[in-house]
Amino acid sequence: FLGGMYHSCIKAVKRLQGHTRCGRIFNYDSIMFCHSGKRERYDMCGICGFTGQIIDRDETIKNMTEVITHRGPDDNGFYLDGGISMGFRRLSIIDLGTGHQPIYNEDQTLVLTFNGEIYNYRELREELLAQGHVFSTETDSEVLLHGFEQWGEKLLDRLRGMFGFAIYNKKDKSLFIARDFFGIKPMHYTQVGDSFVYASEIKSILQFPGFEKKFNYRALDNYLSFQYVVPPETFFEGVYCLLPGHYLWYKDGKVTTTRYFEPQFHPDESMTEEEAVDKIEQVFENSVNAHKISDVEVGCFLSSGVDSSYVSTYFADQKTFTVGFDFGERYNEISWAKRLSEKIGVDHRTKLITSEEFWESIEKVQYHMDQPLADPSCIALYFVSKLASESVKVVLSGEGADELFGGYTVYNEPRVFKWYQRLLPYRLRMALYRFAKKLPDIKGRGFIMRGARPIEEKFIGNAFMYDADDKKRILKDPSIVTKPQDLCKKYYDRVKDYDEVTKMQYLDINLWMVGDILLKADRMSMANSLELRVPFLDKEVFKVASSLPAKLRVNRKNTKYAMRQAAMRHLPPETAQKEKLGFPVPTRVWLRDERYYNIVKEMFHSDTAKKFFNPDVITGFLDEHYSGKEDNSRKVWTIYIFLVWYDIYFKDEA
Repeated sequence: FLGGMYHSCIKAVKRLQGHTRCGRIFNYDSIMFCHSGKRERYDMCGICGFTGQIIDRDETIKNMTEVITHRGPDDNGFYLDGGISMGFRRLSIIDLGTGHQPIYNEDQTLVLTFNGEIYNYRELREELLAQGHVFSTETDSEVLLHGFEQWGEKLLDRLRGMFGFAIYNKKDKSLFIARDFFGIKPMHYTQVGDSFVYASEIKSILQFPGFEKKFNYRALDNYLSFQYVVPPETFFEGVYCLLPGHYLWYKDGKVTTTRYFEPQFHPDESMTEEEAVDKIEQVFENSVNAHKISDVEVGCFLSSGVDSSYVSTYFADQKTFTVGFDFGERYNEISWAKRLSEKIGVDHRTKLITSEEFWESIEKVQYHMDQPLADPSCIALYFVSKLASESVKVVLSGEGADELFGGYTVYNEPRVFKWYQRLLPYRLRMALYRFAKKLPDIKGRGFIMRGARPIEEKFIGNAFMYDADDKKRILKDPSIVTKPQDLCKKYYDRVKDYDEVTKMQYLDINLWMVGDILLKADRMSMANSLELRVPFLDKEVFKVASSLPAKLRVNRKNTKYAMRQAAMRHLPPETAQKEKLGFPVPTRVWLRDERYYNIVKEMFHSDTAKKFFNPDVITGFLDEHYSGKEDNSRKVWTIYIFLVWYDIYFKDEA
């Protein structure tokens, strides 16, 4: 009976030629019936759109949406009128039979497409109902619409979740776009003639027929220093990344962006260790439980580190996933994760990535990244996402714990170099720095170089690749070179009264976490149509983390100290206290293998390499590493990945 009703409705829609009073339906086969049951609904997806009228705009919005099908293979939707064309792809997670987008307010004047999850939408919904708003669905998407009607931009202050969404006002033809507090979900935009174009991924914008693809040389300069493109710049001239904690208005042909959230630290020096641990445990458990809500099975990434391990303790009898490499325990966390999984009682699944698989996947990974990312762990993340996607649609992971709670080993440096910097004056330290830089990679060299300069001069984030002098040596056009410290200065100026550890955390939250950690988490999970949730990057968790005194974040005993103490209530001590490793990938081993050395060397002498670099200089870095004279693996990898990426997106350009 229901099936007959469905096909009758489809025929009726076909007779209407795809038109409704709400706009235009392109894919009528994706229409779904809503039921009246009270069901939560969270979905991951991709969104895109453009303003104005262009030739073949139906086909254009369809192409823009199809190219990001991996972000939402379960459903799509479109809205078009005289002012805008909006597209949407959906990965169904909860309330699988409803939640079709775009979605509208009561009088059909506002149109929304939304990527993300709003964890406190039920509370907001009750508040909006009390204000007289009328809801037609049970979705968190509709809460955004009515919340925007009620509070405008102030809605963002009330949200708890991750999001990138667009709301179009049919009355005044304005467009409002917002991105979540930390940048978990992506958003990009550009102006093409009279059209404003936006999308979750840049590859969608590239489908817009009026867009002229041009290489952005400024992005190459900062990429070589940071290993990623520092937002809001991108490698595509004129395409920008909407920064985390920002919203954007497009009105009357003008773009204005505003920051509504800044991750500021307010340490409570009177807080005791026990109070801190209690607060962390309570708020984190609340966050994990909120992130686990789903109508489909939820899994968890599991490494040997404390972050994902802590998350996994809430997954008894559920699935966890780990990948590793066959290069000994340093590059293989599977055995660690297996032992932990047996203790906490989870269904653990693993994959050993072969060297061939890793190298064969590089092009595919860089395509999905949109922009080059020289962090080799993004490829490992691709494989663990692929492994998880074979069993579940949703996973939780540990991203953000290091930035919020002070977990990186480099955060120890202010304490380690304290006496060195007090005993030796700055000029003497810098003289030693210049001398040490000319030495081979011997013991003590790193200490002299790292300890020479203050935080503001030496710390640009977790991945310092090439300084200004090195960039001038390797680049064909040294005129584009800038000092990475100049870019970081605006962030340091905002926290000049903070202690050095907090300065480093603030910089990483605004740069490294956005440009590397969350970029690869979103792209690699979505490449496999997998939703990745990050319970550490919750606004309520940050409130607790930002209140911790520095001594409970980093001290002589450990990094991420108070968080580890909270985790120890759930984990074996050897896991809770395990040294930070990151996601170890054996690139330095591969680059001393003749097979992979030759692959990179050939690329370093390609036409693409000659376009940007001095081949003899960059090959010199490669040869030094291959011979064992110097560990240049990260510098070599940074250039190699850029060349691979460039050939994917720009090689055929004039």
